[in-house]
Amino acid sequence: MSRYRYCFFDLDGTLTDSAPGIIASVRYAMQKLGKAIPHDMDLTCFIGPPLLDGFSKFFGLSMEDAARAVAYYRENYRAGALLDCIVYDGMRDTLEALNKCDVVCVLATCKPREFALRILEHYDLRRYFAFVSGPELDGTRNEKHEVIAYAMEQLGIPDASSVLMVGDRRDDVVGAARNGVDCLGVLWGFGSREELLEAGATALLDSPTEIMRFFEQNHTRK
Repeated sequence: MSRYRYCFFDLDGTLTDSAPGIIASVRYAMQKLGKAIPHDMDLTCFIGPPLLDGFSKFFGLSMEDAARAVAYYRENYRAGALLDCIVYDGMRDTLEALNKCDVVCVLATCKPREFALRILEHYDLRRYFAFVSGPELDGTRNEKHEVIAYAMEQLGIPDASSVLMVGDRRDDVVGAARNGVDCLGVLWGFGSREELLEAGATALLDSPTEIMRFFEQNHTRK
């Protein structure tokens, strides 16, 4: 069996290509604020990090305006944009295979838990996950390291070495490291190879099917 008993998954850019709905909601929020977006700006930078930080960092908004932007974003996202995404090819089969090998799959996302659950249920993915960890809409557990720590606490995981995080952005790798957890960086999402390596990813994968292979290669004797 694998030395990893638990597999924690990021959502955006790892399980799903969620760019269309997120980008549309960012544009909606800025339009409601009456602020222009540079034509050449790559809005995929919003996929992964907490929204409040994103609006403040990438658009230079004050914290007050950033909070208003988040509210407008969620208005559009909740209305249906959250379902404007696709499940990556091979991901469903990977989750199925992990479950059959008794690996406990957990969702650990910086997307509000309410939205994450709607997406999992809509795409019939909820059944693969023993637990879903994410922020509350009031900002509780807003950072990735908090999301991971909360899931470990709720599941009663005493040994961080039994957990493997899978994600596509720096926040996933750093958040995992703060909890003593290894992290696989995935290259089919929105983070670059350089970003993931600099953050300290345990390994980089090119496709979802390689996740199961990694588990098989990291086995221990009973």
